[in-house]
Amino acid sequence: MLARAFLGALCLLLSAAAGEAGEIPVKKIEVPSGFEVDLYAGGVAGARSMALGTKGTLFIGTRNSKVYAVVDRDGDHHADKVYTIAGALRSPNGVAVRDGALYVAEINRILRFDDIEAHLDKPPKPVVVRDDLPTDKHHGWKFIAFGPDDRLYVPIGAPCNICNKPDPYAAIMRMSADGSGTEIFARGIRNTVGFDWNPLTKELWFTDNGRDYLGDDDPPDELNRAPQVGLHFGYPYCHGGTIADPEFGKERPCSEFTAPAFPLDPHVAAVGMRFYTGTMFPPEYRNRIFIAEHGSWNRSTKTGYRVTMLTVVDGKASNYSVFAKGWLNGNSAWGRPVDVLQMPDGALLISDDQVGAVYRVTYRQP
Repeated sequence: MLARAFLGALCLLLSAAAGEAGEIPVKKIEVPSGFEVDLYAGGVAGARSMALGTKGTLFIGTRNSKVYAVVDRDGDHHADKVYTIAGALRSPNGVAVRDGALYVAEINRILRFDDIEAHLDKPPKPVVVRDDLPTDKHHGWKFIAFGPDDRLYVPIGAPCNICNKPDPYAAIMRMSADGSGTEIFARGIRNTVGFDWNPLTKELWFTDNGRDYLGDDDPPDELNRAPQVGLHFGYPYCHGGTIADPEFGKERPCSEFTAPAFPLDPHVAAVGMRFYTGTMFPPEYRNRIFIAEHGSWNRSTKTGYRVTMLTVVDGKASNYSVFAKGWLNGNSAWGRPVDVLQMPDGALLISDDQVGAVYRVTYRQP
């Protein structure tokens, strides 16, 4: 009995230690000269999509069952406490904040926790905003965000690698904050787990994961631009703007669809993305897109496991390059970036669901 209790206590200690800076090799992350990476929070199992509350609370969704709130009360840019806001949910990956309420997207439901930052230690019972979304687990986890039009954007992924399903699959929906007034904003999107709006034009940009099993180097993942409602981005007929699908490509040609704003590297699993609008980073970084590339699982040589960036000028993306790397060593990865989020001071947060951590990237004049 004593031995069993000792082992249990030891496991708890080891679990707690895993969230400490000494156990997470933050110094292996490489960033450009003048930038620094520190651990903002550890012990956040499965940390994925992020959203910031009006009082500075960092909310984090996961693909397991929990939603977290991370608090830095003393302002030292390191988390003081991690709260569990909810458990026993179905892949509550998506989180968004509006008017002091936390919105959480499960596979088939959208929940709302009112006045959440005043009740972190005892969260209120959630209000069900919608509970009629598809129940498919395949690409069922969601990224959600409120757009400049104050409507909630919710993607519904394709429930497969490659298939042709009717609305609302393979699309981005939008709706009012109370779940009413739903419409399809864009179609032909296999699985987007990250989007943001251009701060200058208010146009929606989003990442999309390309289909599997066309080889190591096809098709590319995509960065897409949707300046208006009603566009179709090709799936399942066309991939990357130029590659006809072997099964569905004969039905409709690539010329019918909106091509990617930029074809990303194949199989990198491009997920979270944001426009950088802060002033901490040098001026040339302002309004660039940062993308968290979760990393390949279906490639003979792994790729991704990094944060990349692109320049956007007059609606065109270019200069695809690596901003942060070091999670991948050869064919072995110790971490997987999932989302990026700009803090009020201009620092950039990066979530990592493999080690359950959030990193903070800052810039200091060399």
